[in-house]
Amino acid sequence: MNKRDVEFLYEIGTLRNLPRSWKQVLGMDVANDLEHMVRVMFLALIIARSEGVKDEGKILKMVLVHDLAETRTGDFNYVQKVYVDPDEHRAAKDLFAGTVLDSLRQTFLSEYEERKSIEAKIVKDADNLDVDIEMKEFEEQGSLLPKKWKAFRRKVRDEKLYTKSAKKLWELIEKSDPASWHMTANKWVKMPKAGK
Repeated sequence: MNKRDVEFLYEIGTLRNLPRSWKQVLGMDVANDLEHMVRVMFLALIIARSEGVKDEGKILKMVLVHDLAETRTGDFNYVQKVYVDPDEHRAAKDLFAGTVLDSLRQTFLSEYEERKSIEAKIVKDADNLDVDIEMKEFEEQGSLLPKKWKAFRRKVRDEKLYTKSAKKLWELIEKSDPASWHMTANKWVKMPKAGK
C-alpha cells in the first residue's frame, strides 16, 4: 500500500462528478458514472444467477473496472464515438499504475473488452440494460425520448445482448412500472393499521 493507492481512491471518487454524456441529448439529469456502476453490479448479479454462472466475484470485479478509465477520458455517447477514439487502455494503465490493484486491470479489463467469456458478456449485458432502466425512469418523468428510442433499444436487445436472461430481463423492464416497488412496499400496504 502506498500514496498511489490513496490517489487512486480520490480519482475514482471523481466519477460522482462525471455525468454520462448522453445528458447532451436528453437535456435532463442522468445517472453519473458511479450510480451507473452500482446498478450495473446488481444487474450483472441477476443475470449471472439466472444464467447459472457461479463466479460472482469475477463478475463484480469486472463491473468495477469496466468504466474506470472514464476518470481520464470522460464518457462518450453514441454520436461522439463516431468521431472520438479515446485511449482507454492507456488511461486505465495509468490510472492503476503503482497501485496494489493493478492486477484487476490486467486480469479483468482485457477480458471484459474481448467479450469471449460468459462473465464479460454478462457485464456488457448489464451495462446495456442499465440504459433501458434509466429510459423507463425518464418515461415515468414524462420524457418523450424513450418512445423515440424504442426501436433503437429493441435493436440493441436483438443484436447486442448476449444472454437469454438479459433478453428476458429487457422484456420485463419494458413492461415494468418504475414506481411499483414503492407502491407495494410502503407502510399503508405493509402495516394496514398504520395511520389509524
